[in-house]
Amino acid sequence: MDDFEAYPKTGRFLASRLRHAMTDREKDLLESLVEEVVEMQGEHILVSRGDFCENSTILIEGFMLRTIHAENERSIVGFQVPGDFVDLHGFALKRLDHDLVTLGRTKIGIVPHERLREVLVNEPHLARMFWFGTLLDAAIHREWVAKIVKLRAVGRVAHILTELWYRLRMVGLGRSSGFVTPLTQIHLADICGLSEIHVSRSLRDLRQAEIVDFRRGRITILDADKLKQMARFDPAYLYGEGGLEVGDALAYGTGERQPTS
Repeated sequence: MDDFEAYPKTGRFLASRLRHAMTDREKDLLESLVEEVVEMQGEHILVSRGDFCENSTILIEGFMLRTIHAENERSIVGFQVPGDFVDLHGFALKRLDHDLVTLGRTKIGIVPHERLREVLVNEPHLARMFWFGTLLDAAIHREWVAKIVKLRAVGRVAHILTELWYRLRMVGLGRSSGFVTPLTQIHLADICGLSEIHVSRSLRDLRQAEIVDFRRGRITILDADKLKQMARFDPAYLYGEGGLEVGDALAYGTGERQPTS
């Protein structure tokens, strides 16, 4: 039985980078932290900017967005895929500076902050796994900032599509040929800081160059090498491969107390 079957609420969180860093005991504990599972359909604000947070959310299925509204315009400053603990930083901050928005059909798990406090006190290694997740979000955000500064419109769109493709495959979703997403051209525009016209032209250019085809939410990767080249994409910042691959570095280390039971 793989982790997706053994841990239906948290199996995606364990995928790839963290699966071998955690003991079976920790995996069981992580699964038990989810006290409620909620299914939603459509685009809904789950947590609004400034709301007092008493729970954190793990995304079990579907997609979520981080959005900021200013001067009647929306910017998407992050997207989350299954397995992401989307608002762990709300445990420390208590109020977020952005909205969390569900997209399409989603299934989320609710983890009370009281349970996270118990982990922080009694399970330092598991707490480190959570910390890794929030730091990974920051690494992704830094890459986005760098790419928006360096790349023209078609390169920005190529980068987002490539990153999403990699992140989905890292959690056992998506295929080498592509993936399905509820993201639209409007969402891509809000992510890339572009107009819908620029996104439409960029997708047209990618399609005509036989690199990517985007039709009704299905992304078909026609030439992966050219796509990564256009995006100047190096997956190392996702910490799953390349020079920053975590490997066994997240296993128990010096100074960490390994549970005996």
